[in-house]
Amino acid sequence: MLFTLSQSPSHCDLPALLRLTGEGDDLLLLQDGVLAGLAGSTWLDLLLNAPISLYALKNDLEARGLIGYISHNITVIGYTQFVELTERQHNQIAW
Repeated sequence: MLFTLSQSPSHCDLPALLRLTGEGDDLLLLQDGVLAGLAGSTWLDLLLNAPISLYALKNDLEARGLIGYISHNITVIGYTQFVELTERQHNQIAW
């Protein structure tokens, strides 16, 4: 399943989202959701303990001036790779 997080992790229930995830799922951070992937953040620890693959949308990181602050454990992707994720994961949940 593909999960997308577009809200700031301080304005949503990130632990609840992660309880829904399972092995083989993907999580894409976009819009203000990219804040969850900042290196050294409390939210990043939660993400790294989940059995999922982590991605962040490059355009949203650049728009917020955060491209140099994202964790190296998160794969930064563009819109083409975003489409590929949606093709690979037929079921999706937007958070």
